[in-house]
Amino acid sequence: MAKKKITVDAFMAELDHPLKAGVQAVRDIIKGVHPGIGELVKWNAPSYVYSNADFVTFNLWKKDAIHLVFHHPACVTIASPLLEGDYPTRRMLYLSDMADIAAKRAELERIVGEMVRLIAT
Repeated sequence: MAKKKITVDAFMAELDHPLKAGVQAVRDIIKGVHPGIGELVKWNAPSYVYSNADFVTFNLWKKDAIHLVFHHPACVTIASPLLEGDYPTRRMLYLSDMADIAAKRAELERIVGEMVRLIAT
C-alpha cells in the first residue's frame, strides 16, 4: 500500500516538538526567500525544493535545537559561519531558539537565496 502524502501544514498541525514555534518561524523564512521554493514532507519533516531539486530538510530528532540539513551538493560552495560539517555533499545548520533565529535570520535568508541561485545555474 502506498504511503499517503500529507501537506506540510497538516504535518505541522500534528507535530509534537518543543521548538515547534521556531520550526514554523524557520519555515516562513525559507519560503519567503523566493516564490519558486516548494515545500513537502520528506524524511518525516518539512523539506524544500527549487526547480525540482531538493536542497534543505529539517531534522526533527533533536529536541534542543532546530536542525537543518542542506543536502544539495552546491551547498558545500557556500561560505557561512552558520554552515557546519565537512561532508562531501551536505552541511548542517543549528538554531537554538526564537532569539537565535532572529539573530541569524539575515544569514539564513542569504544562504537559502544562494542555494536558489546555484540551483538555477
